[in-house]
Amino acid sequence: MIHRIKSLYDNGNGLSIRAISRETGVSRNTVRKYLRLDEQQLCDYKDSPERVHQIDRYFPYIKHLLRHYPGLSSVKIQRKLKQKFADFAVSDRTLRRHVAQLREQVCEKQVRYYEPVLDMVPGQQCQVDPGELRKVVIGGKETTVYFVVFVLSYSRLMYVACSLSPIDTSTFIRMHDAAFRYFGGCPGEVVYDQTKLVVIDEQYRELTLNQRMAEYATLVGYSIRACEGYDPESKGKVEAGVKYVKNNALYGETFASFADLQGYLCEWLDEVANVRIHGTTGKQPQAVYEAEERAAMQPYLTPAVVHQDGQGMTRQADKTGLISFKANKYSVPLAYQRQQVGVRQEGNQLIILDCHSHQEIARHPLHQGQGKTIKNTNHYRDPSVKITELEQQVVKQIGKAHGHTLCALLKATSPKIYRDQLSGILSIIKRLGVPDEAQIQSICQRGQLTARQFETLLAHLQQAPVDNSSGQAEEKISSGALKRYQSLTIQGGEHVLH
Repeated sequence: MIHRIKSLYDNGNGLSIRAISRETGVSRNTVRKYLRLDEQQLCDYKDSPERVHQIDRYFPYIKHLLRHYPGLSSVKIQRKLKQKFADFAVSDRTLRRHVAQLREQVCEKQVRYYEPVLDMVPGQQCQVDPGELRKVVIGGKETTVYFVVFVLSYSRLMYVACSLSPIDTSTFIRMHDAAFRYFGGCPGEVVYDQTKLVVIDEQYRELTLNQRMAEYATLVGYSIRACEGYDPESKGKVEAGVKYVKNNALYGETFASFADLQGYLCEWLDEVANVRIHGTTGKQPQAVYEAEERAAMQPYLTPAVVHQDGQGMTRQADKTGLISFKANKYSVPLAYQRQQVGVRQEGNQLIILDCHSHQEIARHPLHQGQGKTIKNTNHYRDPSVKITELEQQVVKQIGKAHGHTLCALLKATSPKIYRDQLSGILSIIKRLGVPDEAQIQSICQRGQLTARQFETLLAHLQQAPVDNSSGQAEEKISSGALKRYQSLTIQGGEHVLH
């Protein structure tokens, strides 16, 4: 570049500095600097160990990104650099130029090593990938069809399972069961991409698997293999199969019902997909399978877990005592907040279990919609304290004569929060003291009563006690709070509270 700049300048007989800058893409200041230095000075300048670019310190991270994601644009790399380094302040143009240079060094020198061994082993591998196609007309309405493609790596025999709702773990397992029954056996290994239906998390290629899928694979007898992220080539057969199902099987078709769609796919598999001449092998998948692969497949029997919809699943309760199940939230008892619980579906009921004792701790009717919260208010109270125990404590504090009356009054007024009202009464008595006979008699003569009203009345009556010595009851009502709850009349020497 320096030699090119000097040749374009030609000791002042060639292009101007501005023209050279436009021609080479180098700033005018840099052009001037290079023209000012002779060859030896330039060599010393370039070789100087003290000459450090600001962007040099980010090279290791940029190389790391390009090695793992060769297709990253410089704009995306810049965004990642700003997220990782708070002091990042390199211009867009400088970053683009250096990323282009590093891309040549890092990406073009990468060599991908392929391992076609499993393709040559019958019955060894099956590749699985979900897909979806929108605007499929079913029953006169545009519908999204969710499907899963199963392809045997050796023979290229294919199976397609479909659903009209997003695929969850239970549906995914049933689709595997249908595929293995269609094949007439089970392969030794199943390859997936990093779908959450199979892989919950990956760090350093160490996988955290979906518990139910891992259980199913163990029972059936195949091993799970997950591709690296963003690496479709390692699962290319089924990737091509997904496109084949979309374009050849579903696109441009209309169906009277979901059953019609399923029947069409079965017919398409038997008469089109599995009897065509495969573009790679040059053979019919069905013929290759029958001749060479069927005998190598492991025997398959449907395990019981396939038919236990919702069995064996666990959920983590959050700090508010809610768990998620099929896009809705359900409450668990207070003691199980932030704990693992088991869940099981029985018909239209959701059963919640203790993970250790496997005893039922809660039961909810299943909600058919999405985004709803179904709560049992008893789950947010201490179940160890029974209502009868609280009633006994109130009666013990106040006495049998008025204790039962007070409890009945609270229950009639607030039946849904009766337990809380009893707890409130005990707390008030503990703080203000036990009311005397006259005070509790006045309070119990009300038609309705809540714990808050009890507190206000008792506080007032303790400040303005009743004087019965003259045979006439006279109260001084000075509390504004009491005026909101009662009016006092004198009838035959007795206090009547309204």
